[in-house]
Amino acid sequence: MKVGIIGGGASGVLAAIYAKKRNDEVVIFERNKECCKKILVTGNGRCNYWNEDQDLSHYQSTTPELLSEFFNIDYEVLNFFKHLGIVPKIKNGYYYPFSNQASTIKNALLNELKDIEVKNNYLVTRIEKLAKGFNVISDNETIYVDKLVLATGSYAAPKTGSDGMGYKFLEKLGHTIIKPLPSLVQLKGYEKYFRIWTGVRTDAKVSLFINQQLVREEIGELQLTNYGLSGICIFNLSNAAARALDNKLEVEVNINFMPFIDIDYKKWFIKQTTITNKKIKELLLSILNEKIVEVIFQVPNKLFTNLTEAEQNKIINLCTNFKIKITGTNTFNEAQVCSGGISIKEIDLQTMESKLVKDLYVTGELLDITGDCGGYNLSIAWISGIKAGLGVAND
Repeated sequence: MKVGIIGGGASGVLAAIYAKKRNDEVVIFERNKECCKKILVTGNGRCNYWNEDQDLSHYQSTTPELLSEFFNIDYEVLNFFKHLGIVPKIKNGYYYPFSNQASTIKNALLNELKDIEVKNNYLVTRIEKLAKGFNVISDNETIYVDKLVLATGSYAAPKTGSDGMGYKFLEKLGHTIIKPLPSLVQLKGYEKYFRIWTGVRTDAKVSLFINQQLVREEIGELQLTNYGLSGICIFNLSNAAARALDNKLEVEVNINFMPFIDIDYKKWFIKQTTITNKKIKELLLSILNEKIVEVIFQVPNKLFTNLTEAEQNKIINLCTNFKIKITGTNTFNEAQVCSGGISIKEIDLQTMESKLVKDLYVTGELLDITGDCGGYNLSIAWISGIKAGLGVAND
């Protein structure tokens, strides 16, 4: 039996490795000059390849009720990397190679491909379903395979070789594609004060509201830009924000610049005023970046205790519930991954085989499953790749 795999990224390579264990002939069709190109940019070049906190709250799908069927082989992922000889550096549950280099993961995976045929710089332009098997078609040739794994990636980060072609292949084969949207991406707005605070990084609590309903909250480093908001905490809100914006819903992010305060905010301001005898602007400058203070300072510069109650409430609200209307996201060029993809209702989540097209398997970012920052999207790649490789081998 011959197994073809279109795409030599994380999920495609694992599918090939596991398929090869029980098949004599496995071939990867990779459009780049080498497999695993995108791995080099994960984790800021360090490859955060796993996270020990695999709670389903870290994953999103338009059919979230099916996620538990997919995430059920965590142990196999860690066993695989142990077999590769990867020594993990674990920090707060985040797994990195001990070398702190993504190339360690890439090279270990490429080494596993030494007995597998890899056609690099190979652009598949069309696939044809036959009564039995598939024709994989390029500009120069047609290759027959008995079983086919689609691991082509999404529209995100096109500089790594992803162009969304897999979505088109799947649609032509009768599958439903949930509209792909940028995810793990920056959020945009049109406020004039963005030019004042651009470049500032600060710890904050951010809350996403859709049609005035709280959807999700994150705490972490917030990056303030000339177009809107960035940072890991914003990336983790972007999936829901992008989907809501696409549905023409109202999207707002509220920022608490003082999440470290664990008592009533008014009591805290009164206490600090009593201790320091500083006017409100000077008090704010002692805890917040001066560019943030320039934007939010909208009351007279008096002692907090000498402000009117309305003025006190206004400055507290600006510090702890600063509202920004979100009008869009950055593009697929800036997105780390996509949300949307093939509906997982149409996939056997134990083998990754299509329920509509026999002997067709789908992995990685083509699936309508998206994870938070922190190794979760690589988790999707590893798990789906392993399942597809075992699926084609055991059928």
